[in-house]
Amino acid sequence: MLGKLTRWLRMLGHDVEYSTKAGDAELIASAKAEERILLTRDFELYRGAVRKGVEAFYTEGFTEEERLAEIAKRFKIRLEIDMKTSRCPKCNTEVMPVSKEQVESKVQPNTFVNYEEFWQCPKCMQIYWRGAHWAKIGKTLEGARRIMEAPQGR
Repeated sequence: MLGKLTRWLRMLGHDVEYSTKAGDAELIASAKAEERILLTRDFELYRGAVRKGVEAFYTEGFTEEERLAEIAKRFKIRLEIDMKTSRCPKCNTEVMPVSKEQVESKVQPNTFVNYEEFWQCPKCMQIYWRGAHWAKIGKTLEGARRIMEAPQGR
């Protein structure tokens, strides 16, 4: 399962679909119909997609940093979150900046007092800000960049 990777790619601004309910044939057919790249850790699914002419990528990484590095290297993805292009990690919709006043009644008082910039998903209404978790996000992305730039023979 690549649910966490899905959320990372969405935050990085990529339109990513994810399903835990679809079978292999349905995933392959959907990727083909929508002209999407199928990302997987399931080698049989990968082989099946390639046989059907679907662009697929088999990720071998064990950590989110390793997976992000593999995908960033292969697809030339910048490992930086730009809130102008970022998508909702939950529902894949582009997030929009909202004024601080618009979120006052929707966030904790401490959050409202301590942060100035907010974004909201217009579909699921989730609110985002660069909170204490932002340091962890930055650390993961930095780790992925280090892995990506490391010599192959590590």
